[in-house]
Amino acid sequence: MSHPAQAPVPVFKLYGETRHWPTPDLLHCESIPERSRLHDWHIRPHRHADLVHVLHIASGQVKLELEGTQQELQGPLVIVVPAMTIHGFRFSQDIEGHIVTLAQPLAEQLGQRLEEQARVLRHADYHPLTQSPQARRLAALVEQIDAEYRQPAPGRDRMLSALVQALAVALSRLAEPHGLHDSSPRPRQRDRGHEHLTNFQALIEAQYRQQPSVERFAEQLGMSSAHLNALCRRLADRSALQLLHERLLLEAKRQLTYTNMTISQVADSLGFSEPAYFTRFFKRNTGLSPKAFRLRQSLDEPAR
Repeated sequence: MSHPAQAPVPVFKLYGETRHWPTPDLLHCESIPERSRLHDWHIRPHRHADLVHVLHIASGQVKLELEGTQQELQGPLVIVVPAMTIHGFRFSQDIEGHIVTLAQPLAEQLGQRLEEQARVLRHADYHPLTQSPQARRLAALVEQIDAEYRQPAPGRDRMLSALVQALAVALSRLAEPHGLHDSSPRPRQRDRGHEHLTNFQALIEAQYRQQPSVERFAEQLGMSSAHLNALCRRLADRSALQLLHERLLLEAKRQLTYTNMTISQVADSLGFSEPAYFTRFFKRNTGLSPKAFRLRQSLDEPAR
């Protein structure tokens, strides 16, 4: 008889997707039924190398698996799933709620801006919600994020940024009365490898525009490039260079979508010595030239 725990845990972007991050945004929002219905209400254990989930369950039940612990929970509640945390869900068919997903660069930005109040996003946990003004405010914030995400309007990026900051503060207030390191059962501590991966992702975020070599990154982390690559492949299912390229590609998509920079200016801002090198890099990873991608985004925008 096989044991599921022995099988490798898949690493996904959004559950069930193998494409790159689906939009140039660093944030994604959808209703929980929207995706879980596609998987018969059962999201099998998996993890994300560079995404943070915040699930707001307004009503319904969920069987939650979080880093080896299992809980049967009833809404309303909120669940926080940091990057690289093994997690799975079995939802009741009457589940109502939303999942807000933050790309790691956005989570890092929140950490810099909010400091201690962003700590809640780095700890796998769940928080039951009582009928209190604080719980109602949190539910209203999630609804606002969902509405703003689905209906683009002038100032959308700034509004989403403000709402996500407010959500992180609301979550920190929710977690504070219980403490983040109390005596109740919590998921197991992540091993040293996860810490190295987190540090590598932080270095990518700080330096990706200079496009350092993998050897340079490894040197800063105090390890060999072979060790860094093995670590990335084990925990993120990608090479160290692929992780750097994904961050470059994400920034390129954002700039092509949300700025009026020329292709040459975008290439220069991302450390490419020639626009032609950037165009080849972009087309190899997306199947589209930067110009074609920008045109497609401008045509798609009203429908988003």
